[in-house]
Amino acid sequence: MATLLRFYKFSFIFTLICLALGAWYGWSSTGDLGATASLLWIIVVLSVLEVSLSFDNAVVNASVLKEMDEVWQRRFLTWGIAFAVFGMRVIFPLAIVAIAAGLGPLETLNLSLNDPLRYEEIVSSAHVGIAGFGGAFLAMVGLKFFFDLDKDVHWIRIVEVQLARFAALPAAEIALLLLVMWGISTMLEPADALTFLVAGILGLVTFIAVEGVNTILEMRAEAARLQGAVVRSGLGGFLYLNVLDASFSFDGVIGAFALSNNMIVIALGLSIGAMFVRSMTIHLVKQGTLAQYRFLENGAFWAIIVLGMIMLFSAVMHIPETITGLIGAILIGLSLWWSVRHNRRASVSGESGTAD
Repeated sequence: MATLLRFYKFSFIFTLICLALGAWYGWSSTGDLGATASLLWIIVVLSVLEVSLSFDNAVVNASVLKEMDEVWQRRFLTWGIAFAVFGMRVIFPLAIVAIAAGLGPLETLNLSLNDPLRYEEIVSSAHVGIAGFGGAFLAMVGLKFFFDLDKDVHWIRIVEVQLARFAALPAAEIALLLLVMWGISTMLEPADALTFLVAGILGLVTFIAVEGVNTILEMRAEAARLQGAVVRSGLGGFLYLNVLDASFSFDGVIGAFALSNNMIVIALGLSIGAMFVRSMTIHLVKQGTLAQYRFLENGAFWAIIVLGMIMLFSAVMHIPETITGLIGAILIGLSLWWSVRHNRRASVSGESGTAD
């Protein structure tokens, strides 16, 4: 219990603050105890939905964060909060409406507070572009993990071994993603198809740019180490994690309107979930969970590929968020079970070897 409190104490405090703000907002805007309780319940459901949809995000975050030093780990948990909570859950939807409707910041804020139905309609109308950008970025994150010649841990071996071999073909994963995007675009109206393809290409370029920044920083860090300098790496990983978190949050922000079109309620609920995902990430890193469970990382990246594909295809058809979360949970659960089974077999084999 003490260990859990060490990792999640701030998230619980943040949750209490958000619920207190939600209670104050509900009472001051409705003056009704039942309506306030209903509003608080929606905030809680949104936070649980965000956590359930983002567990694979936490596992992938942990796989990147474990390579960073403690300074950047703390910065991700603190500085990254502003980006994840306020940037993606509050500013991002407002920015979409401002751009789509040609409104100023104050007019957009007024629209979100006083005309939530119109606000929801404008945000939802931008879904094709969001699906293209977020889906392309997430798909590349997952594909890059498996298209790796040096990868030696395979969970779904019959598939992963072949993908690793294809990594010898330069940019094979990019070609695959572009073909998928082109195929989806043929099912859209011409205007939407153009929006989808441009957004998808921008998502792809963003991934390449973040990877490039990370590579440059790693090269400089290595050069400095060779010269005997003390280097604290992590900026590239920090940028990568925040863009990754942004891509994960796109669908959650849009999907939240299924429960509420009130911007304040959505922001409070999703922010609580985002905070717990941050704490979960640090917990996985500090406890060394990824090292203990051999295939957990593979399961998370498969879940990311599925999520990326679902986001891309959501430009054509609506796919409920519950299905997305369920598929991710099943993949991660199976990889965790497979890891436990592997550990048991390894333990039995080791004991037999010792006896012999």
